[in-house]
Amino acid sequence: MAEQVLEKERPFRLSGPAAVIAAMVSPEGRRDPYPLYEELRAFGNLVHVKPGLVVAVGYAECTRVLREPRLLVQDDKNYDLIYPNWRSHSSLRGFTNSMLYTNPPDHGRMRRLVTSALTPRQVASMRPTVERMSGRLLDRLADLGADGSPVDLMGEFAFRLPVAVISELLGVPEDKQVWFREVAAEVMIALEGLTNVDELSRADRAMDDLSEYLNELIERRSRRPEDDLLTRLVQARDDDGDRLTHDELMGNLMLLLNAGFDTTTHLIGHGVLQALERPDFAERLKNEPGFSVGYVEETLRFEPPVQATSRWAATEVEVMGLRVPADTKIVAIMGAGNRDPRRFPDPHTFDPDRKDVQPLSFAAGMHYCVGAPLARMEAQIALPMLLRRFPALAVAGTPSYRDRWLVRGHDWVPVVIR
Repeated sequence: MAEQVLEKERPFRLSGPAAVIAAMVSPEGRRDPYPLYEELRAFGNLVHVKPGLVVAVGYAECTRVLREPRLLVQDDKNYDLIYPNWRSHSSLRGFTNSMLYTNPPDHGRMRRLVTSALTPRQVASMRPTVERMSGRLLDRLADLGADGSPVDLMGEFAFRLPVAVISELLGVPEDKQVWFREVAAEVMIALEGLTNVDELSRADRAMDDLSEYLNELIERRSRRPEDDLLTRLVQARDDDGDRLTHDELMGNLMLLLNAGFDTTTHLIGHGVLQALERPDFAERLKNEPGFSVGYVEETLRFEPPVQATSRWAATEVEVMGLRVPADTKIVAIMGAGNRDPRRFPDPHTFDPDRKDVQPLSFAAGMHYCVGAPLARMEAQIALPMLLRRFPALAVAGTPSYRDRWLVRGHDWVPVVIR
């Protein structure tokens, strides 16, 4: 049995679900939300927090919320009701034109066009490319750490690999990739919502810069098509019949570029740290073919990069016996569902040998992440390659968590190459 990971104890329980939610988005809660998920679970697996807000923390409840066709994502019409001034923020406008914030029938049309340009066969064909890119980055890590000085694992490997892969798919040149990381980190603030208008202004500026660059890239592909994902999406904009509008093309490119690397970055980061904390797992990743498959699934369950997503009840609906009034937001906390003791025995134990894991980390239903197979493949390749290349890899300081709740991961992980 894998090592038991104990949640830190709290001296008292918070007074109600609303207080737990408030604590979750506090600086302390963002650093370690899992004890708070258990406090929330004490009120039930599907909880009325306050009028207009329901939270799901159980595995079955999160799954039902994500698969229920009567529950919608927040789209532009919903934003008009809740945040009348949202259109003044380019960072929000950009993402609402993507399939992530679109409901049927437009969602199905967009998803068909995007997935037709990113088929399982095309993803599988990327394996040699991912292996080649991983090897190049490991060579770079070796050079950077040759003198024994600490190297940032996140900045030099966990980020660079997925952004290189998505850049390869979309035709973004290598000299733009570091710039892209900085801009994309600012853009992703918009996915946390309108909680901080000052931060949203930073996201707007970054979105404007990224939009300008993508428009140039799109225009280039319109004039000179190439064999890449961007060309296929541009052709989907220009074809007759089912097609993407220009704003939809831009929105889905924003989604692919940002979600396409951010989630995988933190999946790799979490996976490496779990292995370095448990040398037996590191040895198995290095030496046991196929072990990385279950290891990556357990990493996704135990420490999902994306902690939650939400749905909207446009009309009254019943969800697993709970009446949800119209105009209610339902937050499915996937990080809590992944540790539901009804679904996973010893849920706070990291155990890569679990059977039938099926984590909620890429959501479920019609909005299941289109990039999930690519993210899994990258992590399954990268983790064993990294640990085989540097068998004495060790953390050389205290990793720093990014100060976010929704997308959870590290900003900085210093390691020494030995």
